[in-house]
Amino acid sequence: MARTVTAHLFHAINGSVESPDQWQFDAFGPEEGEAMGRSLAGVTDVVIGRKLWQEWADYWQHAGEGDPFGAFINPVRKHVVTSTLDDVSAWANSTAVDGDPVDYVRRLAGDGTDGGITVAGGIDTVRSLFLAGVVDTLTLTTHPAIGTGRRLFDESVPVTRLELVDSTITPVGNAILTYRLRGE
Repeated sequence: MARTVTAHLFHAINGSVESPDQWQFDAFGPEEGEAMGRSLAGVTDVVIGRKLWQEWADYWQHAGEGDPFGAFINPVRKHVVTSTLDDVSAWANSTAVDGDPVDYVRRLAGDGTDGGITVAGGIDTVRSLFLAGVVDTLTLTTHPAIGTGRRLFDESVPVTRLELVDSTITPVGNAILTYRLRGE
């Protein structure tokens, strides 16, 4: 049986998913933290793009055990989508994705091991894996803010139909929306 592959991004009302640290923290309450905890529960593997892996490696591997995300991300198996890095051993449990990322994630999902897989980013990695159908569900925590930077789905993406499979509105005004590709 194939393992579940998910992705979860912070999303501004105008579609920006880049640099959420600039607009998300004043609208992040306990419900958002609990939703993040639920989305990561049981995850044993994280697929992550090179740029985000480098940013996170610099920060998170030095986070103490008292930090909940640091306690999650440091021991988890990290699969780095990269065409430029030969060595990802600088952060424990990191492996460079070999070959086509879509095929790699399909193999990873069907490898027979236990535990979920989440795609943490970056934008191109989440977009390509979701549109290829290897991400089962995509959760967007939409913040009541107008962000700057790149959008997950921009004009380069053809018309694509999604199905809403879960939704929650939090007390701080975020819409937590979970989608999957709609079968045609």
